[in-house]
Amino acid sequence: MYVEDVVSRLKELYPNGYFHINRDPFYLLISTVLSQRTRDDVTIPTSQRLFSVFATVQEMAGADVDEIQELIRNVGFYRVKAQRIIEISHIILQDYDGFVPDSMDELLKLPGVGRKTANCVLGYAYEQDVIAVDTHVHRISNRLGLVETFEPDETEKELEKVISKQDWKDINGLMVLFGQNVCRPVGPKCGECIMDDICPKII
Repeated sequence: MYVEDVVSRLKELYPNGYFHINRDPFYLLISTVLSQRTRDDVTIPTSQRLFSVFATVQEMAGADVDEIQELIRNVGFYRVKAQRIIEISHIILQDYDGFVPDSMDELLKLPGVGRKTANCVLGYAYEQDVIAVDTHVHRISNRLGLVETFEPDETEKELEKVISKQDWKDINGLMVLFGQNVCRPVGPKCGECIMDDICPKII
């Protein structure tokens, strides 16, 4: 089956999957908020810098917004994100006893948290069977003809229909690596792509 072949080839290409330095739910939540409209090569060191100063949800909630802005100024929309980080930290302390919720419904109540961010937390931190659809997953799924969708939320629903559930939580990491290194937004490396013989070349 075509979809199974695609997943199998991605696993062959990236046998170690997508390595996350820290799978702590709060770290993952905040770093994923920071990653919105920001490249990984900026997000990762920014997250590390932020957590080196404010290591816990309690410390983050008590931080001054100007301090957080200074630490995360390399990411897109850093002023908005700084405020959201403090708000999220306060809510987690007040409503969830300091623990990041492990359900989609509760995560979506947090400011600045959409389905992609929630699914990253659920999949990477809590190892739930979910598909986190970011720009890479959305683009590659359509390019490879796995789905025909216009919005990431649509892509998530359609991928759930065609990909084996046991592979759901791995798809994001595999396609992020594939999208960064091979199936890039501009100038995809089709000539050296492991999918070249089966890809419909929907660019």
